[in-house]
Amino acid sequence: MKYSIATAVFLLLWSVSLNSQNQKHTKKRKSLVTATPTKTTDLVISRSDYKDKLYGFWLGQCIANWTGLVTEMDKIGNIGEIKTGKFYTRLDWGKPDQPSIWGQGVPSDLSKNIDFVFVGPEGIWGSDDDTDIEYIYQELLYTKQKSILTGEDIREGWLRHIKKEEENYLWVSNQKAFDLMQLGMIPPATGDPKNNPEYEMIDAQLTTEFFGFFAPSRPDIALKMAKLPIQNTARYNSEWIANFYVSMYALASVTDTKKSNKDSILWMAEVAKKQLPKDSYASKMYDFVKSRYLENIPWEQTRDEVYQRYQVEQKDGYDMTSKNRYCNGCFASGINFASSLISLFYGEGNIVETIKIGTLAGWDSDNPTATWGGLLGFMLGKEGVEKAFNRKFSNQFNIHRTRMGFPNNGIDTFENMAQKGIEIIDRVVQEESKGSVDYKKNVWIIPQLNKY
Repeated sequence: MKYSIATAVFLLLWSVSLNSQNQKHTKKRKSLVTATPTKTTDLVISRSDYKDKLYGFWLGQCIANWTGLVTEMDKIGNIGEIKTGKFYTRLDWGKPDQPSIWGQGVPSDLSKNIDFVFVGPEGIWGSDDDTDIEYIYQELLYTKQKSILTGEDIREGWLRHIKKEEENYLWVSNQKAFDLMQLGMIPPATGDPKNNPEYEMIDAQLTTEFFGFFAPSRPDIALKMAKLPIQNTARYNSEWIANFYVSMYALASVTDTKKSNKDSILWMAEVAKKQLPKDSYASKMYDFVKSRYLENIPWEQTRDEVYQRYQVEQKDGYDMTSKNRYCNGCFASGINFASSLISLFYGEGNIVETIKIGTLAGWDSDNPTATWGGLLGFMLGKEGVEKAFNRKFSNQFNIHRTRMGFPNNGIDTFENMAQKGIEIIDRVVQEESKGSVDYKKNVWIIPQLNKY
C-alpha cells in the first residue's frame, strides 16, 4: 500500500512523538534501579537482545494468527448438527480453502488457498482476538506502572477499550466475562463457573500466555502476574492449560542455546506440564499426544486419534460432547489444547512447519498457531523470523481493527510495543524477581530458583 505525502509526514511526526514518550517513561523507571552484586546463581539477560525477541514475538504471532484464520473452524468433525467432513492433511496445503462452519458456503476471504498470510513492509497488520487482549494488558501494565494488575484494573481496561456491541471480536467466555463486567462484576468473579457457564472455553489460552515474557526465566512470577487475567475467564482445566502456556513463555528465555529448538521445545513442555494436575484431562491429553509423537505416528493420524478419543469416545474425563454445546464445543479449551500440542511437538521448533500443521490440524486453528508462532518468533527474534520466511514484513500494527481508545488512531509499531515490554520487565525484575537493572551494560540481573 502506498502512502500519500500527508500520511508520510503524519507517521514521521508520530514516530518522533513515540520516541519522546518512551524516553520520558525510561527516565522515570531508572529511579527504580537498585544495584546488587551478581551471584553465581543469577541470570544475566541482555535488554537489547530481549527487545528484539519481543519484536519477533509480535511478528511471529501476527503471521501465525492471520494464517490460521484461513482455516478457522473449517474442520471440527461430524458430531451434532454441524458436520465438516474429513480433516485436512499436509496434502491440502496450497489447495483451495474450504468453507468454515459459519462461512455460508464461502471460503476465507484472506486467501483462496490454504497458505501463509503475509503483510509486506508497506502494509499494516490488523489486530485479532489472539493479539488484542494481550495488547490491552500490556498497555495497562505500562501506563499504570504496575507489575500485577488488580481485578478493577482489568475491568476498567476492558470497558474502556472493548466495544459493547458487535462486532466486538469477543466470543464465549470472554464475551460472558465482558457482559458481567458491564453489570459491575469484577474479576476473578467473572470467570467463576457460578457466574460464567463458558469457563471451559479456550479464551484464557489466547489472551494471557505472553505474561510469561514479562518474567524472564521465572515461571513462578509469570503465573502470579497472569493469575487474575486467566481467572477472568477460566477455571479448572482451562485455567491449568493457560498456566501451561504462560510457563512455556517464561521458560523461553532460559533454553540452552547449544540445543536445537526441537530439544528446547520438548524440555520447556515437560517443565510446563507440571502445571497440569496428573488426574486432569489436560495432563492425559498431553501424555497421549506426546506418546504418539514419540512413536513417529504421522501428525494427521494423531489428530484423527485425538478426535476419536476425546470427542467421539470422551475418554480421560473429557465429556464436552455429552454437553451438546454449539459445534460440539469446537471453541473448548480441551480439544484445542490437544490440537495445539500436535503442532508443537510435530513442528519440532520450526516456525514454518509449526504454523502449517497448526493451520491444518482443525478446530479453532488460529489460536494454537498464534500461540506457537509467538513463542517461536520470540526465540528467533525479528531477523530470525524474516530468515525463516525469506522476506521482510511490516512493522506496523492496527489495534483499532478490533479494539478502541488508543492513541494515534490505533496505529502502533512492533518496536514501540517491544520497548514497552522492556520497561514493564524492568519493573518486574526489581519488584517481583528482586533482581536489578544495569542500564550501563543494558542487562537484567535475575535471581534464579533452580527449580525447573
